[in-house]
Amino acid sequence: MTGTDPGTSIHFRLRIDGIDLGDWSSCDGLGCEVEVEQHQEGGNNGFVWQLPSRVRYTNVTLTRPLIPDTAKVARLLSALPQGITRGTAQIAALRPDRALLVQWGLADVVLVRWTGPSFGPSRSEAATESIELAYNGFLEVG
Repeated sequence: MTGTDPGTSIHFRLRIDGIDLGDWSSCDGLGCEVEVEQHQEGGNNGFVWQLPSRVRYTNVTLTRPLIPDTAKVARLLSALPQGITRGTAQIAALRPDRALLVQWGLADVVLVRWTGPSFGPSRSEAATESIELAYNGFLEVG
């Protein structure tokens, strides 16, 4: 592979507070947006000021087929009733040879949703799970 490989066929590794939750096949929603407030200045008819106010971070959802690492997620879920704490997370995009493509650090992470598989005799697709995380910012990763 060359240094300009666009990162096709990648998968994602998730760690929360140092706990490796394994590889995930998709990652959706990673992003942020700066909210802008408009301010009209008296006597200035040429433009309206666009003033940045706060940063909003979208929830991120990772999805994968059920694998043995699903048990690690179950242990994380079993600790939720004892109290929800904010932690840190790292999401790494990996090439098929497991080489690191890029990595994101997330601050003040809270697990807000886990969705398990739906089973039924008429279903022939793979059983999947997804995990949704809320966070309050990005961290530098090295």
